[in-house]
Amino acid sequence: MGRRAVLSKRIISCLDVRDGRLAKSVKFVDTRDIGDPAATARNYYEEGIDELVLYDITASSDNRAIMIDVVSAVAARIFIPFSVGGGLRTVEDCTRVRLAGAEKINLNTAAVADPTLLTQASKALGSQAVVLSMDVLAVPASPQTPSGYEIVTHGGRVRTGLDAIAWARKGMELGAGELVVNSIDADGTREGYELRLTRMIAEAVSIPVIASGGGGTPQHLYDVLTEGRADAALVASILHFGEYTIREIKEYLRKRGVKVRMV
Repeated sequence: MGRRAVLSKRIISCLDVRDGRLAKSVKFVDTRDIGDPAATARNYYEEGIDELVLYDITASSDNRAIMIDVVSAVAARIFIPFSVGGGLRTVEDCTRVRLAGAEKINLNTAAVADPTLLTQASKALGSQAVVLSMDVLAVPASPQTPSGYEIVTHGGRVRTGLDAIAWARKGMELGAGELVVNSIDADGTREGYELRLTRMIAEAVSIPVIASGGGGTPQHLYDVLTEGRADAALVASILHFGEYTIREIKEYLRKRGVKVRMV
């Protein structure tokens, strides 16, 4: 599969929100409250983050709509690309989030339930605004999941039987302009991204791939942006808990030859 021209690699902060508050979990469990999402978003924007993504992490599992007031509060305080996901089930839901200030919408559980939603959203909003977010679990390779990676939904609670590589390709064909590849096995561990998974998907599609899950050090980001062939890396814990600043991460990458946007 052909790849894009080399652009600056992006560092994207992931804001997981539960009940209107910033939250952090490990492997989608042991979730705890760690602050105010709008204030955190503003801080990261001022520090030079390239993009922000906000996930309402219980909207799908609670079968409710996303919290629009939180989306609006974040959007009002930042001036960089902003992506939102969680509980988006229709084009109307997606449009409402766009009107609240998000440039991009993330579809995950709803896209698995109805893949045509990707096409509908792409036609209504443009493919550049549609992100397919994939929660992926490592499984034994089988005829159903030959890659050894399976798509799960509802915040990791539901196994789908879908092979991750096949779903990535289908998502691209249906209109997604970007993929988020979140390894549940690596999520929140801070032990490094799932490089094999990320590379397999990056080599299978021709749209940008964002690696998610496991970032704990600048070295981990370097690994996934080079060996893992990701176009961007999502970070959460290492920023939320003050272990590294955005500037420190970008300086590390720049010094090792990775093209990044410096502020």
